[in-house]
Amino acid sequence: MPVFRIFRHYIPASFLFLGLIEALICFLGFYAGVYTRFAGDAAIVANNFGTLWPKALVFMLVMLLVMISLGLYDRTAWSLEGRSAMLLRVFASFLVAIFPLSFLFYLVPTVHLWRGATLMVLILSLIGVILTRLVFIKVVDRKAFRRRILVLGAGKRACHIRTLEDELPLLGVEVVGYKHVDRDHDVIDDDRVFASEVPIRDIIRDNKVDEIILAVDDRRKALPVGELLDCKMDGVGVLDMLSFFERETGRIKLDLMNPSWLFLSDGFRINTFRIVMKRVFDIGVSLLLLPVFVPLMIIVAIAIWIESRGEGPILYTQNRVGMNNKQFTIYKFRSMRPDAESDGVARWAQAGDSRVTRVGAFIRKGRLDELPQIFNILRGDMSFVGPRPERPAFVEQLQQQYPYYRERHRMRPGLTGWAQISYQYGDSPEDAFRKLEYDLYYVKNYSIFLDLLIILHTIQVVLTGKGAH
Repeated sequence: MPVFRIFRHYIPASFLFLGLIEALICFLGFYAGVYTRFAGDAAIVANNFGTLWPKALVFMLVMLLVMISLGLYDRTAWSLEGRSAMLLRVFASFLVAIFPLSFLFYLVPTVHLWRGATLMVLILSLIGVILTRLVFIKVVDRKAFRRRILVLGAGKRACHIRTLEDELPLLGVEVVGYKHVDRDHDVIDDDRVFASEVPIRDIIRDNKVDEIILAVDDRRKALPVGELLDCKMDGVGVLDMLSFFERETGRIKLDLMNPSWLFLSDGFRINTFRIVMKRVFDIGVSLLLLPVFVPLMIIVAIAIWIESRGEGPILYTQNRVGMNNKQFTIYKFRSMRPDAESDGVARWAQAGDSRVTRVGAFIRKGRLDELPQIFNILRGDMSFVGPRPERPAFVEQLQQQYPYYRERHRMRPGLTGWAQISYQYGDSPEDAFRKLEYDLYYVKNYSIFLDLLIILHTIQVVLTGKGAH
């Protein structure tokens, strides 16, 4: 299964194809639903609704955005949750879509449909999407449609891929085995290792390998350059291990990285044009969402005030580290007791933290405590999407522990980010290290397209309370 790189972000070809098919189903389902509702009478349809294709296009786009935001094209969720959970998400997406469609019908009367026609459109499109997904599952589950890889090396570096096989199924990827190379000490199970005397080209031919991943412990001494060149000329892909992890997991694996990869690899292109475009994007999105956020903020403020009986501040301010290591004041709704850090010592928030109030637990679950940060975005302290800002005490500690931690401050910190939608809530330096891997992927591959994807996936995180403490 090939992978396409769209605006520097990796998307499996199968999911791209699935999205296009489902877009077409929703577009055609619109026509089918309208004509079914009026028994195929074209005159009634024309007199009441005029030209259908603009309305069908709007319906298709709304459905795609809702399905993306509910994780229906999330390959990790797909591989871990199973068929039933995926079908449940499909049903949920069509129910959720009723709200934005109703809002659009009210806001733009020219795309309005009658309730009966809308219901028929939703039912027929839902049936089409479900049938498509069931076929897709059967196709993806068949090994013949997977990208088959050979790992060159069976030592410590190769173990990282072996662990990935166990903990995170690589959807669309099948590891056919590991090839022993001279001077490497094997730690992979013998039954998964091809002996050193077996030519690489024979392994590739016999196992129909599509790609070779370089995982040799010492590439300077043990790399079979001649054999790899022959394979490359035969049309077999050759990829270094770091790029493989970046492509398959959406993170940069720091415990395998050397400094040269950081500046020789494609990416990390932060220039004035990109900064200006991102700032325009931030202001536009913030102003667009502000009418929705303000009523929510008023409700949250009242709830905090009532619970605390008017004692203690409603807003909580804190120093955070922003772009180029400059500190700024961040605004949040107070979710802890006023005396949570009365001793002045900064602490990581923990799961089930006793300092969190009842209202605080609720607003943290839905990320409502972060809403005042929209004013940080408008002031220019933050971006809508970017690495989450940390407290100076934690940043100082983490920069000493992890050499590349300061690179995440090349961009403005964000209200949401790639690490927030890809990893659990961080409550330790170890979690901060894992989130740093996702943050560096974002800094390396930043684009407006990736920002839009993150915003859509953030909706799923908010709705499900994923990773909230």
